[in-house]
Amino acid sequence: MLEERTMTSTTEEPLTVVLVEDDERLAKLTARYLESHDVTVTIVADGREAIARVLQVRPDVVLLDLMLPGMSGLDICRDLRSRSDVPILMVTARGEEADRVVGLEGGADDYIAKPFSSRELLARIRAHARRARGAAGPAKKTIQLGRLMIDADAMHATLDDTALNLTTYEFMLLRALAERAGRVLSREQLVDLVRGSAEEAFDRSVDVHISHLRAKLGDDPRNPRLIKTVRGVGYMLALER
Repeated sequence: MLEERTMTSTTEEPLTVVLVEDDERLAKLTARYLESHDVTVTIVADGREAIARVLQVRPDVVLLDLMLPGMSGLDICRDLRSRSDVPILMVTARGEEADRVVGLEGGADDYIAKPFSSRELLARIRAHARRARGAAGPAKKTIQLGRLMIDADAMHATLDDTALNLTTYEFMLLRALAERAGRVLSREQLVDLVRGSAEEAFDRSVDVHISHLRAKLGDDPRNPRLIKTVRGVGYMLALER
């Protein structure tokens, strides 16, 4: 059960959360408690609306109920994880080990079972937000994929130890592909991950950026070895062997 507020005000940076929960009473109680601790909460009751709302709000953390009308929390989690690295905290009445494992393997970062402590929930939200912002845990490591190295913090990339002269958009595009190497990403997913505009997905400007990126990587556009085109689907950064 949710507890009465017992914590004092905090100096933590304000956070934004999307709460996907169809229990109206629980959603309001949870939102009220979190908002009293400087967390802005957007409530979504229908699973089908959750993905669009998360991509629109771009919250620090997503609180996701497992059992939802329209679309299951697990399906939402998998879809979101293919589009975004936002921390996802599963909130559900189903606390069996098998359910926790399924949720975590589906892309969730954490799992909390109902009835839960509101203080623990707030602590977990803050912990995941700090990690996502790079304020906790070890420093982010560079991405090393064969001959390609990407330093996300410095926005620097090299191929065969030679620096790549990339635009900001090209770097973000390469980073999104590298972080999901071996996975096919659609144009729409790439636009979401790079934080571009919706128009860019429809006018195929992603294709232009990919073309420029290939040229700078020395990738043959007719037979690319690094950035593969999956016809009718999107693009994939190939894992070198």
